[in-house]
Amino acid sequence: MTNNDANNNKMARMVAALDRLVNYFIPAKINADRDARNRAHVFLISHILGPFIGSVVPIALYVLDPHPDFAVAILALSIGAFWVFPFALRAGVPYNPLALISIQNLIFCILWSCYFYGGVASPTVPWILTIPLLAFFYLGSSARLRLIAIGMFAVNVAVFSAFYTHGFPTRNDLPLAALQGLGIVSTIAASLYVAMMAIYYANVQASQAELESKMREHMTIAAELRTATAEAERAGAAKAEFLARMSHELRTPLNAVIGYSQILLEEAEDEGDDGSVVDLTKIHSAGQHLLKLVNEVLDLSKIEAGKMELDLREANVAELLDELVHAANPAAAANGNEIVLTIAADIGTRRCDPMKLQGMVRQLLDNAVKFTENGRIDLAARIEHGTANDTLVIDVIDTGIGVESSRIDQLFENFSVADDTSTSKYGGTGLGLALSQKLCTLMGGEIFVESELGKGSCFTVRMPVPALRLDVVASGPLAPQADAANLPPARTPVTANG
Repeated sequence: MTNNDANNNKMARMVAALDRLVNYFIPAKINADRDARNRAHVFLISHILGPFIGSVVPIALYVLDPHPDFAVAILALSIGAFWVFPFALRAGVPYNPLALISIQNLIFCILWSCYFYGGVASPTVPWILTIPLLAFFYLGSSARLRLIAIGMFAVNVAVFSAFYTHGFPTRNDLPLAALQGLGIVSTIAASLYVAMMAIYYANVQASQAELESKMREHMTIAAELRTATAEAERAGAAKAEFLARMSHELRTPLNAVIGYSQILLEEAEDEGDDGSVVDLTKIHSAGQHLLKLVNEVLDLSKIEAGKMELDLREANVAELLDELVHAANPAAAANGNEIVLTIAADIGTRRCDPMKLQGMVRQLLDNAVKFTENGRIDLAARIEHGTANDTLVIDVIDTGIGVESSRIDQLFENFSVADDTSTSKYGGTGLGLALSQKLCTLMGGEIFVESELGKGSCFTVRMPVPALRLDVVASGPLAPQADAANLPPARTPVTANG
């Protein structure tokens, strides 16, 4: 690092420290108003640094005057009094009266030094130029306050003139060399003070102009974002309308393909045509898979468009889950998995949307079956009783590949899969979990997930369900039941952001 860089860094640290000191004295009420804050900044800089520059005058008088008297002491005290103003501002004294009092104190200091050290020819007369400058800096654009400041100056000059012309002698006994030295010191000090204030005010104005420029840029960007958002909403609405209109056209040919392939498959099986059975099975499976994808896309589109409605009616939750397990058993068996269904005795009949409840749980169950090999999948349902509504809790627990903790938050995003390896090995578009979460949210519930890579996952659904009849228990053959004691250890679910 060069010396210039070191000096620049040191200067930057000093400026930052000065800004922190200035901000310390600004009350919250003033800080909330940009113009008032800028005036307060200039006011505080003037009162923090100004006395250091102004004190040079009484020090010079004390050194140059062969017989310094009380006039030097009073001048020094008046200049030092400027340091009180920042604390008064922080204490809550109103800014405008405080600024006027400060201007009055400055007028007093200048006229006092002029009166006792040379009168109208005093070397400290140049300091009078700072009065209108400070009035402009402190009082801003308020014409009334500026008139008050001008009136104060006129009254002070009148009093000074009265004393000066009516028998109150001024001191003129300073040696010529002392007057010349005082003139040099006073002029330099006044010039430094004015330059300091002008530079700081220019910096404030430059910062304000830069801020206004950035605000205009942000406003332009905000307007562009609003336009882009409106266009995106129109595009989304158009997409949803298109998909809604095309749903029949998309499903009809697929149903025909699936139906006719099923008929041909049954005929080939009856005729013992094994070669055709293999081909027709592939066609039939591909058609069902494509129909499933189409349904998922259409359902997602309808939910995002706000057109998905709930069909609430009385339903036996145990039977709904039993149907899902029976439907998933062939795929589970193909992967060497066992599905164990556990249903609490008090679930009974609940008011819900059975199709959407099944659709949500089916997505979770299919996901568990797909990512588990030679393992176990537990589907457990229970009721947590509450004062207003009961809560249906459904756990889908598998011993599959699991998910890294860093990827859990992405599971419920559209077209999200665990990773590229999973996509190539297990397939899938990443719509299933996104759809299940949106369906759950639509029904007023939440989905939680906990997973550990290589050890499996636990998806937990919690949704409110009012009780209708608690004496209705699933009838008919159910999937294999498991006692609660045989379930895997309970896991604390973590909310997944979707």
